[in-house]
Amino acid sequence: MLSCGLIGLPLVGKTTLYNLLTKSAQETSSFFTGKTEAHKGIAMIPDARIDFLSGIYKPRKTIYAQLEVVDLVGLVKGASEGQGVGNAYLSQARNVDSLVHVVRVFNNPDVPHPEGKIDPLRDIETINLELLFSDLDMVEKRIERIEAGKKKADQAKELSILGRIRDALHNEKTVHSLDLTDEESAYIRSFALFTEKPMILVVNIDEEQLRAKDYPHQEALRQYAGEKSMPLLEICAQAELEISQLEPGDQEEFMLDLGIAESGISLLARSIYHHLKLISFFTVGEDEVRAWTIDEGITARAAAGKIHSDLERGFIRAEVIKYSDLHELGNITRVKEKGLFRLEGKEYIVVDGDIMSIRFNV
Repeated sequence: MLSCGLIGLPLVGKTTLYNLLTKSAQETSSFFTGKTEAHKGIAMIPDARIDFLSGIYKPRKTIYAQLEVVDLVGLVKGASEGQGVGNAYLSQARNVDSLVHVVRVFNNPDVPHPEGKIDPLRDIETINLELLFSDLDMVEKRIERIEAGKKKADQAKELSILGRIRDALHNEKTVHSLDLTDEESAYIRSFALFTEKPMILVVNIDEEQLRAKDYPHQEALRQYAGEKSMPLLEICAQAELEISQLEPGDQEEFMLDLGIAESGISLLARSIYHHLKLISFFTVGEDEVRAWTIDEGITARAAAGKIHSDLERGFIRAEVIKYSDLHELGNITRVKEKGLFRLEGKEYIVVDGDIMSIRFNV
């Protein structure tokens, strides 16, 4: 399952965002007491396409794509050297697919900023340096072990790659910026380096800032994100959390009143999908309508394996319909009448929104 880790300084709204995404009710002040365990929960990713398909097929079960969300303890300056929760925090954060850096610009006198005043660019730099120092420490220790070992000659390729990474980190460049080949990335995959992971910036604003569509440091943050090719989302987590607890009919009214065109989970999921180059295909029927998450460029046979290994092993053909065709024509009969129902072989590259049924024999 796709996973993302919510990182940031203490008191920036990570747990509020976590509660919004996972429909949980974790105490937002629980990390004041030195708690070191991360919260983990599942977020269902809203998808109007799934809603439409469920309306047609009336299935017994409707299964949306899912995202595991890990709410990590607030990181403090010096964590890479053991300050605060230190290594306990960092070890919990390593096993996620992407990082969501929550940065605070909201005003709340009852929740003082841990650094005394709100300065999101300073906070971003603090977190980035801690992640970079942690990666550097891990890489340097691995280099030392290889150089002290008896198989140094056999590990020359890995040593060369680690040397490049060490030099980049010393120059405050991320591993992601090195554009390693797939072969090179394989050598360091087990390290789960922070600066290799895709990162999304979430600016946590308050309701007044949301209505004004303006907040302190807005242009500087947008410029920073643009320079780093980093998605930037502006979310009022507290307002959205309160809205999510209303009746469905009231939710839409309040979202319109606040000018929220799309929910935080939808924005975040789309950004993660785009950043990780992921797509969804669908399986439909009276038993189940379901979204499946796969990598861009995957073949029909490999996609079948996401459903069950037997389907990949015994793959014959994939029956494929474009979601857009079904949505436009309204039912499968009209799709077939228009000649838009296709049979594809094992090398067919699945497209986002494909509705597939697998023919197989084992």
